Amino acid sequence: MSKQVALVTGGSRGIGYGIVKQLAMQGFDIAVNGIRNKEDVKEMLESIKALDVDVIYCQGNIALTADRKAIIEKVKAHFKKINVLVNNAGIAPKERRDVLSTTEESFDDVLNTNLKGNYFLTQEIANWMIEQKSSDKNFTGCIINVSSISATVASVNRGEYCISKAGISMATQLFAVRLGEFDIPVYEVRPGIIATDMTSGVKAKYDALIEQGLCVQKRWGLPEDVGKCVGALAGGSFPYSTGQVFMVDGGLTIPRL
Repeated sequence: MSKQVALVTGGSRGIGYGIVKQLAMQGFDIAVNGIRNKEDVKEMLESIKALDVDVIYCQGNIALTADRKAIIEKVKAHFKKINVLVNNAGIAPKERRDVLSTTEESFDDVLNTNLKGNYFLTQEIANWMIEQKSSDKNFTGCIINVSSISATVASVNRGEYCISKAGISMATQLFAVRLGEFDIPVYEVRPGIIATDMTSGVKAKYDALIEQGLCVQKRWGLPEDVGKCVGALAGGSFPYSTGQVFMVDGGLTIPRL
């Protein structure tokens, strides 16, 4: 039997790389999307190929219509199918500003990547999955949206980011409902404080907060923590849980007194 194929956006670094590595270890062939040049991700691609899977790099910015189409066409040309879409690509505001001074430019920049790009890439892939299901009753597929605890935890110095993640949460439910008749589940994974290059600038701040009890589990989350969660979903361990949220936050969001 041919291997299943997964497309992971923002998969060349951080949480995305943790997801890519986990899926490769589970035997998935991988299409990695990122915005960096292929030469800059060569080492990463080689590390995944070493796990005995087929991997391609689909450079492109999911915020752009033409790039989304090019990404999908490259997957179709190389693999001719897709089983799993992991919407992981996302950006933080270039400058953290209070909600009373957020700029329209920053709002548009974050929402175009984190929400609009995610939404319309999902739309295209969902229709492709429906086509595959109609021609092969044994086809299995799922869509996994990586959002953030910021979908519900308010950070007033990056409101546009929180809004984008809250939007992803609703998009998960919308697509879960729409794809239910095709038995294509859609899930949401919400990471908490994860140690990546995106959070390296606030390491000292969160080191202190974690030590003071911010999380129930007294450590930073790791990309592989998110990868293991996504791997379980992609591997079919939760076939009857479409539309559900899977927390990977060390208990940070548990209400406590």
